[in-house]
Amino acid sequence: MSTAVHSIDELVDNFELLGDWESRFGYLIDLGKELPPMESADQCEANRVHGCQAQVWLKLVPEADGRITIIADSDAFIVKGLISVLLAVYSGKTAGEILATDGEAELARLDLASHLSPTRKNGLFAMVQRVRELAAGTEDMP
Repeated sequence: MSTAVHSIDELVDNFELLGDWESRFGYLIDLGKELPPMESADQCEANRVHGCQAQVWLKLVPEADGRITIIADSDAFIVKGLISVLLAVYSGKTAGEILATDGEAELARLDLASHLSPTRKNGLFAMVQRVRELAAGTEDMP
């Protein structure tokens, strides 16, 4: 796992420590700056997440132990930060664990939805949906 991936519990704790939303958005942007870049060859239409205001690419890489690594990138730092949050929720889990995770409930712990613009909120939930769709497609893989 990359250093950019934090646990959702750690993110919740950090958000609570920061208190105000200006600081929290700064933290999200810092998380986005830590996100490892995606190979340019993977920034293609097949990996594009539709429904996002910014350009977002996302792919799942099944590992030998059945866990899934999520690789994603965006052209906007705040969205890269949201990707880091998504990785904290989903990356390193099996397809079954991803599908059993209530992503919206996990994200609600950060109270992001009430502080994002409607287009960013829609984009975040589009990323959650895309992770779930891709995970469902990998369940049958060896």
